[in-house]
Amino acid sequence: MTDSMTVTPASEPVAMRAHEDRVLPAVIYGLYLFGAFSALITVFIGLIIAYVNRSTAGPRMESHYSFLIRTFWMTLGWIAIGGLLTVVGGVLSLILIGLPLLGLGILILSLFGLWFIARCCLGVYYLARDEAYPRPDSWLF
Repeated sequence: MTDSMTVTPASEPVAMRAHEDRVLPAVIYGLYLFGAFSALITVFIGLIIAYVNRSTAGPRMESHYSFLIRTFWMTLGWIAIGGLLTVVGGVLSLILIGLPLLGLGILILSLFGLWFIARCCLGVYYLARDEAYPRPDSWLF
């Protein structure tokens, strides 16, 4: 037996891994989840905290920060599309041709609201297990 064998971080037991601070990612997940039910101000605060801390985080927590940042920008894009369709559909529904656009806009806003909450809950699950988020660049989960 030699002592020169190196152990990869993925094969190390959880107790032997280098300690990474999980508090800030947990706070950001909390801000995101609270912001989903409020005026979204806490989501913007969480985004700023994620951008500030991503470069100094270890590899596991960096995956959570990247996941949180990507979740924000994808959600913002789809909310803009859904919001635009809702407004245009609402205006055009006065003459009854905007009802499909209004329905589609509301559907997009509803589905991406649920998608946002599901992504945050899944991120909390991996964070609680002290694991890196496995696919921070994915569109789904």
